[in-house]
This record gives sequence, C-alpha cells and structure tokens, in this order.
Amino acid sequence: MTLDAIVTWVIVGGIAGLLAEWLIGGVNAGCIGTVIIGILGAFIGGWLFGVLHISIGTGIINNIITAFAGAAVLLFAIRLLRRV
Repeated sequence: MTLDAIVTWVIVGGIAGLLAEWLIGGVNAGCIGTVIIGILGAFIGGWLFGVLHISIGTGIINNIITAFAGAAVLLFAIRLLRRV
C-alpha cells in the first residue's frame, strides 16, 4: 500500500464521515473519530454494495458515495446500540 492510497483513504473517510455525521447526527466522535467512522464505513459500504450487487461506477465520487452509505449504516447502528 502506497502513501498515496493511505492519504486517499483518509480524505475519502473524512468526507464520508462528515457527511454521515451531518445526516445521521447524534454521535459526535470528534475529528479522528469521524475519519475512522468514514474509513470503517468504506469497508462496510464496499461489502454491502457487493452483496447487493450495486455498482455506481468508478472514481473518487463512487468511493465517497460507497463510504458515505457504509458510514451512515455504521452511525445508525451506533445510535441504536447507545439507546439500549
């Protein structure tokens, strides 16, 4: 894994995490937590889109949309678990 790939993951994770926190809200994870949620969301979104056979396309916008969808699912699950 190159440094470029790591920087791209952090940027995409940050954008996706911010978008998901803005939409879902209620978690307030901080800057580092937001990036981590976005990166984990990218894994979850990639898996979820693969299972559902959803293909948006290629490129950075696809990565952001996929990571955002996964981060939104992750934040929704965190909110559900905090209520229990």
